[in-house]
Amino acid sequence: MIRVLIYCAMLVAMIACNDRRSAIDPVELRVVETFMASPNDLARGQAIFEGSCASFCHRMEPEEGLDASYLFDCQWNHAHNDQEMFDVITNGVLGTRMVGFGSNFPEGDDDLWKVIAYIRSNQQAC
Repeated sequence: MIRVLIYCAMLVAMIACNDRRSAIDPVELRVVETFMASPNDLARGQAIFEGSCASFCHRMEPEEGLDASYLFDCQWNHAHNDQEMFDVITNGVLGTRMVGFGSNFPEGDDDLWKVIAYIRSNQQAC
């Protein structure tokens, strides 16, 4: 019984020592959250979205009859989180008009994350 109490006390102490919720370092934020915190990065994400996405398939406002998803709501067809969205933008979706962009933007992957940050920052509450 004493051993169990000692193990429990040790476990509680280890958990307490590892609790870092109160001091989150900005470096530890997910990349998309970092870009969401920067007005310049959001503006770049918006410019890329408007020039590469909204002008061809996706729209800034929902429209009936489009085969491309409206991305500012909570009903995405091919991605359920930021990494999946990154993968869809990078690789495309077979059997649809969504082509893969790879890392072909001037700032590579960072530009893709800025587009995602822009979408996330303008997304309806889910």
